[in-house]
Amino acid sequence: MKAAVETRPMTMVQALTDGMRVMLQEREDVILMGEDIGKNGGVFRVTDGLQDEFGETRVMDTPLSEAGFVGAAIGMAASGFRPVVEIQFMGFIYPAYEQIMTHASRMRARTMGHFTVPMVIRAPYGAGVRAPEIHCDSTETLFTHMAGIKVVCPSSPYDAKGLMIAAIEDPDPVLFMEPMRCYRSSKEDVPDDKYTIEIGKGKKLKEGEDVTLIAWGAMVDVAMRAANEIEKQGISCDVLDLRTLYPVDKDLIIESVQKTGRTVVVHEAHPTGGLAGDVLSVINDYAFLYQRAPVKRVTGFDTPVPYFGYEDFYLPTPERVMQAIKEVFYF
Repeated sequence: MKAAVETRPMTMVQALTDGMRVMLQEREDVILMGEDIGKNGGVFRVTDGLQDEFGETRVMDTPLSEAGFVGAAIGMAASGFRPVVEIQFMGFIYPAYEQIMTHASRMRARTMGHFTVPMVIRAPYGAGVRAPEIHCDSTETLFTHMAGIKVVCPSSPYDAKGLMIAAIEDPDPVLFMEPMRCYRSSKEDVPDDKYTIEIGKGKKLKEGEDVTLIAWGAMVDVAMRAANEIEKQGISCDVLDLRTLYPVDKDLIIESVQKTGRTVVVHEAHPTGGLAGDVLSVINDYAFLYQRAPVKRVTGFDTPVPYFGYEDFYLPTPERVMQAIKEVFYF
């Protein structure tokens, strides 16, 4: 008889910590690197206690130089290690962009497969936490348009641990986006043991017949709240959590959209160049003749994320999503 899986309630922060702990225990080639991740446990305490448990050679504090320590991690990954690098905030990743774009994403192709870069770049992202300027960016499409690197974004503690372990085991670089609004917003039963969630596979959170709602990260909760509220008005929604932004789960999107014929995509990034455009292209390529209404996008705006008092005006809300649902339903 199979033993029951032991679980315990975890926040996303705790689940991420547990995922990294599992891999540090299992593989000696896994190392963590980043600013203040050791003694202080990271700015969000995601690595809290790991340096005490595994030592300074496995959990390393780095200088304040994203280009420097990401570049060093690329060299270590190509030499047999599996580094997990923390960028304190997504908005601080830009100094390392050249290293990621020019080297991490291209090493496999450049060397015809002789070298790979199995590294994870963790990046807390998103608005709604009242952080200063440049701390709240949602610039995932800078990396989804970069061949050679995968991009994942969990919305729940269970997914966070499973995707973290899968990302560390992946033979290629993975940008691991962590929605700050979800860090401690909820708890979920998470297995103590090792498990993985396949990169490239989304999931359906809610079954509906009328409209497909597509979201990821912190916007999944916004989409779910809108779907639950609009259901009281007689409109039922499929709610999809992409989980992986590149490669996106085309099959999940196509199956749902062919059923409902109406789609709303929700993300907090700018509309211009946002991932909704790529989702829309999947729908046009594979489900265009099933469409009963044009696809609607509910997004941020083409401005920098504003200061504290105006964040709520920038971010998508359940009310904005519900309005978009009505527009496609009654088209």
